[in-house]
Amino acid sequence: MSFEIIGKKSLAEGIVEMDVHAPRVACSARPGQFVIVMACEECERIPLTLVDWSCRDGWIRLVFQEVGVSTYKLGMMNVGDRLYHVVGPLGNPTHVEKFGVVAVVAGGVAIAAAYPIARAFREAGNIVVSFIGARTSRLLIYRDYITKISDEMHISTDDGSEGFKGFVTQLLEKRFAEGFKPNLVWVVGPAPMMRSCSVVTKRFEIKTIASLNPIMVCGMGMCGACRVRIKNEIRFTCVDGPEFDAWDVDWDELIQRLSAYREEESYALKLFLESRKVKGG
Repeated sequence: MSFEIIGKKSLAEGIVEMDVHAPRVACSARPGQFVIVMACEECERIPLTLVDWSCRDGWIRLVFQEVGVSTYKLGMMNVGDRLYHVVGPLGNPTHVEKFGVVAVVAGGVAIAAAYPIARAFREAGNIVVSFIGARTSRLLIYRDYITKISDEMHISTDDGSEGFKGFVTQLLEKRFAEGFKPNLVWVVGPAPMMRSCSVVTKRFEIKTIASLNPIMVCGMGMCGACRVRIKNEIRFTCVDGPEFDAWDVDWDELIQRLSAYREEESYALKLFLESRKVKGG
């Protein structure tokens, strides 16, 4: 049955990997694209990057972090349950060609989203140098996957529990200062992290592509929720992106928009978690 959950596992505390039977999506998917998922009919629409897929077996793989009511509800579903709807693949695929040396930079739960991109760059004949970072070593999800398809791997953790102690962008800057100069940098992760990356790469004059994940509703360019300012022009991430030249993104405006509903989201999550306690969930 379409949209049935056929696999699920916990990658780290609050981070879930889920395989979903969606054959039509799986046979059209390309690196860099995403889907919009609805766990139930009344649930919010959640944009999630396609982490992997199999046209032959008809499944797609998603990775998400339980941070709000909708992602908590999605995380509560189990193998055999059926998602209400999956729309996709959406967005433009990553532009992949033989650039030479490509640095793939990813932070937090977005490390999983970097995996199909790094794989595609490698399959196109590029030398792939990966940089992944998380708050602590327990959150370095997909490390083994990315290591297998990377020519060189660099790891950072905020607390120094593994690899370089500090942010992944600081590690990237350190390698640039040591003489590393790739032909392209591709980055995904929290917006402040991508903003820092764009500042560093601009200083070293290395072209950088950022994969954005703003607030999104329709996924088809109609609602305008995912609008971002690129070179002082309004673009819609769902149909014009999700990838843009990182130097052209108005990061301050994007970060401000991402936090626009933070108070309401926190309150809704508080009520949801309290209701689960009352019900003994």
